[in-house]
Amino acid sequence: MKKLFTLIALLAAFAGAKAAEWVEDYKIDYSQNTGFPFYVMGYVPEWKDGVMTDYGADYRYATQADLDGDGDAKWKDGESSVGTVTTQGGTEYQKVTGAGPYWHQYFIADGIPTEIDGSYTVKAMVKASEPVSITVNMGWGWGDGQQAKASVAIGTEWAEVEWEYNGIGGASCNLVAQPGTSTATIEWKYVTVSHLQKEQRPVVWQEWLTSDGQPVIVDGNPIPTYMGDAETPWPDSNVRFNDQEKNHLICAWAKEKGRNMNDEGGWDPFPADIEEVDGSHVFVCHGKPATTEGDPSAWDNQFWIQSPKEWKAGDQVKIHFRYKASAPVSSTDTQIHKHNPSDYLIWHAIGNIAFTTEWQEYDGIMTIADDMVGGWSIAFNLNSVVKDAVDFYFDDLSWQSMKLDEGYFVAGSNPNTGLEYDFDNAVQFEYDEAENIYTATIGSDNEYVSQIMISTVRGNDAAFKSATLKPSGTITNDKENWLDYAPSSLAKLNLPGEGIWKIYLDDEFKSMAFEMLKGNILEPKEINPNPTLIVINALERDDLADAEDGTVKEEPGGTGQPWDNQFWIVANRTLSAGETTVVQFKYKSSIPAKVSTQSHADPGSYLHWAAIGDVNFTEEWQDFETTFTVAGEANGMKSIAFNMAEIKDACKYEIKDVVWKLEDNTESLINDSGTQNFFVKVLGEEPHQYVDPDGISSVVNTNSVPTVTYNLAGQRVSKDYKGIVVKSGKKFIAK
Repeated sequence: MKKLFTLIALLAAFAGAKAAEWVEDYKIDYSQNTGFPFYVMGYVPEWKDGVMTDYGADYRYATQADLDGDGDAKWKDGESSVGTVTTQGGTEYQKVTGAGPYWHQYFIADGIPTEIDGSYTVKAMVKASEPVSITVNMGWGWGDGQQAKASVAIGTEWAEVEWEYNGIGGASCNLVAQPGTSTATIEWKYVTVSHLQKEQRPVVWQEWLTSDGQPVIVDGNPIPTYMGDAETPWPDSNVRFNDQEKNHLICAWAKEKGRNMNDEGGWDPFPADIEEVDGSHVFVCHGKPATTEGDPSAWDNQFWIQSPKEWKAGDQVKIHFRYKASAPVSSTDTQIHKHNPSDYLIWHAIGNIAFTTEWQEYDGIMTIADDMVGGWSIAFNLNSVVKDAVDFYFDDLSWQSMKLDEGYFVAGSNPNTGLEYDFDNAVQFEYDEAENIYTATIGSDNEYVSQIMISTVRGNDAAFKSATLKPSGTITNDKENWLDYAPSSLAKLNLPGEGIWKIYLDDEFKSMAFEMLKGNILEPKEINPNPTLIVINALERDDLADAEDGTVKEEPGGTGQPWDNQFWIVANRTLSAGETTVVQFKYKSSIPAKVSTQSHADPGSYLHWAAIGDVNFTEEWQDFETTFTVAGEANGMKSIAFNMAEIKDACKYEIKDVVWKLEDNTESLINDSGTQNFFVKVLGEEPHQYVDPDGISSVVNTNSVPTVTYNLAGQRVSKDYKGIVVKSGKKFIAK
């Protein structure tokens, strides 16, 4: 007999339409800073009368040590320093000019608390010396597909500019402005980030739970506040940080450079000192001067707030604490660590915390995403910015866990009819003792469903979406077709029809099956190609330069990018991760050319580096066909981007007879006529809808560029290459 889940009763029934309100998640007022407060990515905005100012691509910034070194930041021909800039943390950079324009980017916000699949509105008070459009990325990591992009238009007068992001994939995000090679001066006063929060059912927060759901017990006595107020001495101050049987009894750990040395010559964490400050006992870390070279100096001195239990995907964790320091500290990074303090897990936690000499209070909620599973503590890197000796004080530490319904639950939607998910009223699976499986029925006569999400918790939207299950393979209307499943955040399952569905789930063998009880199964249909002849006159771009000996350099010598010229096939709806599609078309070009492809949301909104692979154009018509499954990083994609500036030369590309359909032939993702599904961008222009072959005219590029040689595959080759080559659009035999 399988063990049934222990279910927690709902506090109150929740019914009816949800109200919604705007919630501000983050705000930074740059007038509160005297210098750049974030991590420097090669460019340091300057402070002028409390305004963060980007002086454009005519300048770059580097420390004197980097300029005198051998790296990418070293002096270049014709460069000179025109002054110095000091960050909020006291690092001095030389302001360098003379070899620009320099491509540049920089943070405008960091540590923004976000929810998986969230949608966010950003507002910024900003102006520029001339009208300019820049890219601003909202990122939750640094890998491919871990950023959402937006194009932001900035005018010449102070104005609050607003833009949006959708499909966020992480619990903590940053905003990175990318003016690129723009020489405009851009000034920023503040940035706010908000989201529209739907009303959800009331939730219960239980404080200081252990892994078995009971209060922490010390010497046989329950400690409901788990020492968080620092008024009770540690029961055992000699507990070592790697004593996993006891270290959860210490809610505050500290590491001070030079104290508690280990066998490797470093310093281990220890139970934080408890001292009387301002009339009450508090936890203290007496930070020593940070002297380690490079980024590791950020964690020369650290502090941890330790949880009494491990977190799992979908957990909602609320944290509260009071904090101050003996001197102002503009920023301390926070990370998530595992069971042992100092055992690093992931770089993001509750964002960057700024300390003042007055007590402040922090209250926040973390949704545990996949990359946070296994976390036990929040680590404060006390030397992220300041390197001097500073004392850090913490008090009134409080963890709380959200009480959620546990079991298996299914919620349904139907994009075709506008039926949205209602996670609060998700249907619970019932256990069938005779069959030793769980079953649930979703949909009704009035509300057929065509997409579902299955989760192990209910009671909070973010938690539901973070703890979903995803089957392998293709879902069919066959209760004997069992598909293995695994945990996966935000798994939206597309069903092969609209109707009332019964789902079978075997938790012992981790498999599930599906059966339509009533409705309409999607049948394969004839899908015709769109016969439009699409012509893209891609312009010549500044690309790679040859060395003096004629060899091809690997590093860029100009400002060109493969996406300077682009073409998009745009679907009539957004696609979910795991959907399998087929792409077909005929294609040719005026010269051989390799074209790479990416997954985008709307044209120009990059999601993931991978799409349908490289397409190698030649002067003869070819047929292209591939089966393409939407990657997890491309969840929410709507278009396939063709990067048509992989080669340097101007090139005329032709594409026709385009098909983009589901693999089972039940849906065409584009119209079979017209140009609504085709967008194009040529050098220096924003994407725009394709109108007709005569609607896109060639533009002559008058820049003087060196002659570049390609082989028949469109790959650039050196002057010593032997065989058939292409120069200036003409074929030659190189001997």
